[in-house]
Amino acid sequence: MRKSARRRLKGSDGYTLTEMLVVVGVIALIAAVLVPTLMGQMQRARAKAARVQLDSVASQVEAFKSDVGHYPTTTEGGLKALLSNGSTIDGWTGPYLKDAKGLNDPWNREIKYELSADAESFTVTSLGADGKVGGVGPNLDLQSPTQSTTATSGS
Repeated sequence: MRKSARRRLKGSDGYTLTEMLVVVGVIALIAAVLVPTLMGQMQRARAKAARVQLDSVASQVEAFKSDVGHYPTTTEGGLKALLSNGSTIDGWTGPYLKDAKGLNDPWNREIKYELSADAESFTVTSLGADGKVGGVGPNLDLQSPTQSTTATSGS
């Protein structure tokens, strides 16, 4: 019995360094293929989340207008008027957003709000993943409401 136990310890039951290096190499190869794909997917998911968030903020701006009679102005704090600090505005029945986090895009940058010169329309904008004007793919600037939903005079 003692002889068989000693033989088992001396046997080749472990992995060699070469085998371990091969396994590590295969794992590294799989990671090299999958990581860029997963990172791209995460950027696309953030862009989709930004689109949904912009649409939500735009609908809350419309709710503000429905209650107050006009879109938030810069003197009222712009988008911040959708939070509890807008309670001094006549007709205000908010808060229209739960908290200030709703005013940041998925890349944690402030959503830009622009009121038209005639105060009859607005846009909310996210500058995309790169935070710069312009871009393609996940770096594309997103706006809501889109230009096609803006009211125009009929013929």
